Amino acid sequence: MMAKILYAEDSDDNVYMLERRLRRLGHEVIIAPDGGTAIDLAHAELPDVIIMDLSLPNVDGWEATRRLKASPRTAAIPVIALSAHAMPGDREGALAAGCDDYDVKPVDFGRLMEKLRALLPSGNPR
Repeated sequence: MMAKILYAEDSDDNVYMLERRLRRLGHEVIIAPDGGTAIDLAHAELPDVIIMDLSLPNVDGWEATRRLKASPRTAAIPVIALSAHAMPGDREGALAAGCDDYDVKPVDFGRLMEKLRALLPSGNPR
C-alpha cells in the first residue's frame, strides 16, 4: 500500500513525527502548513488521501475540506480529519464538513494506518 498522502498540519513536531513514519512505510508525503496551501496542493498533486488537521492557519481544516469536497477535481479524495481538541460534536462536525473519517491527537499510528487502509483503494497504482 504505497500512497501519495497530503498532510495538512502547522505543527513542525507533528509533521516530523508522522511524515517520517509514513515515508518509512514507502508513502509519498506532501506537507501543507495551512488550509489554503492544502487546497492548492490537492488540486495540483491529486493525492490518494488527505490527512487534515482541523486547526490550521489561513483557512482552517473544516473550510479547506468543504472547498475540496465542493470541487469536482478533488471531491473523491478521502479526507481524514485530525483534531487535538476532541470536543463533543467535533467528529460529527468533521463528517458534516465532508471528512471521510476522524481521528484525535496525539496520533495513534496503528489506528491511523487502519483508517488509511480502509480509505485507500485496493490495488492502488501509486
